[in-house]
Amino acid sequence: MQGKKTYQEKLFNNFHLSDRVPATNFYRRLKDVLHLDFLYKDTKQYYGDSGQKSIDPLVFFKLCLVGYLENIISDRKLIAHASMRLDILYFLGYDIDEELPWHSTISGTRQLFPEEVFEKVFTHVFKICVDQGMVNGSTQAIDSAPVKANASMDSLELKVPQQDLEAYLSDVRYISNRDKETYRKAKENKASKEQRKITASDKELKEIRSRNKNWSENQNQRPGAGNKGSRYTSNKTHYSPTDPDARISVKPGKARKLNYHSQLSVDTANHVITDIKAYHADGKDNQDLPDIVDRLSKRLWRSGFRLENVLADTGYSSGENYAYLEQKGITGYIPPHGTYKGGPDGFIYVEKQDHYICPYDKIVPFKKVFNDYRTGTKKKDYRISSKICSQCPLASSCLGKSAKEKKFSVTYYRAEYERNKQRLKTEKGRRMKVRRQATVEPVFGTLTQFMGLRKINTIGIKQANKVMHLSAMAYNLKKYLKFVEKRVKSGAGTACSLLHVKNTFYHLVKLYISNCDFIPCEITTK
Repeated sequence: MQGKKTYQEKLFNNFHLSDRVPATNFYRRLKDVLHLDFLYKDTKQYYGDSGQKSIDPLVFFKLCLVGYLENIISDRKLIAHASMRLDILYFLGYDIDEELPWHSTISGTRQLFPEEVFEKVFTHVFKICVDQGMVNGSTQAIDSAPVKANASMDSLELKVPQQDLEAYLSDVRYISNRDKETYRKAKENKASKEQRKITASDKELKEIRSRNKNWSENQNQRPGAGNKGSRYTSNKTHYSPTDPDARISVKPGKARKLNYHSQLSVDTANHVITDIKAYHADGKDNQDLPDIVDRLSKRLWRSGFRLENVLADTGYSSGENYAYLEQKGITGYIPPHGTYKGGPDGFIYVEKQDHYICPYDKIVPFKKVFNDYRTGTKKKDYRISSKICSQCPLASSCLGKSAKEKKFSVTYYRAEYERNKQRLKTEKGRRMKVRRQATVEPVFGTLTQFMGLRKINTIGIKQANKVMHLSAMAYNLKKYLKFVEKRVKSGAGTACSLLHVKNTFYHLVKLYISNCDFIPCEITTK
């Protein structure tokens, strides 16, 4: 007999969310694991003693985590989505007849709490993973990726030089038809006076002036001139009034955009994120490495681990970084730039006397140490007498047309470069390269594609840093629940937990003996 369902609302219902959400549900399991009661004490100072009650700090962080777990970056869409899900309501501690907070409350609370609160919650989640035995700690893979800022290229404005702005505009800026069509002014200029000033040198300004002129003459005829962002722009002459902390950057094969750099550190054992932070997109990766390693070492040491190996790509290569890692007692596996050369071709370096021997068996002695103003790196200068070079039969091919003597410069950290190159050639070095590629790159792909990090939905680098921490927390929690589920099914975990307790005790003993903040002293064990 055919059935027919007729819907009629009941006046009274006996309904419990706990009965409707299965025990195996993701958010129910997450609710049993994630305890953030410490936030009440840590956030109390940011509220007044009177007035309307705000959103519960625990509810705020849980709502934010739901957004990144569900890959939703809009606060408005997040509230609409959460209100339709029974499991999410149960996770947040709301009943079906309770209204969720207004979407603007999430934005206001995100700005209210400083970065330290978000980092503390991230550390708490990281500690959960550590206690479960998911973190090895000794080997960390580091990488970076650009994340789109919440600002448009069409709203860029020129920085103001020391001279009069109108005179500068007529002297430097050549506006094409395309520029006139796309240029639009921001509703509010949030940049400070320092961010609006040009810091480029006269030589750089001349080069930019020339490129701007050629661009204005040619871009109307070039393919893609009708696309947004087709104007010629530079961080040295332009800034975003909408988000002054955002910077113009570009990856090969992609359009120029206003971005932030996300620097990510991942443990190689189970791909747990150990550190993440937002940086300006116009900086180089090798400039950020010391700050990353210093922050990462402290977090690992407080959890009972010692950072031993750092894996990174060529972007982090520099002599200063190699020397810094060696000073810290950390082994780096970072391929050098293809431009690195230990000296001219055919010249042999003698380390003991610190000089080179040319193909004509003459000594090229060391002269001085200097700082290269173009790259800001420390270099060593080598030079041979013009009298010796004038008698050399190889002078025409070695010196060129105008030079009278052979002179060249080599990085001050040549020894560190060479030691790093030798490490990479070993079997362990090749394994570390494969491990880095299999560790940090998939994590970045997951964050950008599935964990809400495809775009920063806030303004400012401090807010961007909070967003990145929230995305990393969501990733670690998801990784944790999968890890626990597999371990429960396999029945493993007891031996690993005991080993972690033993290692933690050993590192705490070293910390007590060394009597230092976080850098462990070397002690031998039998």
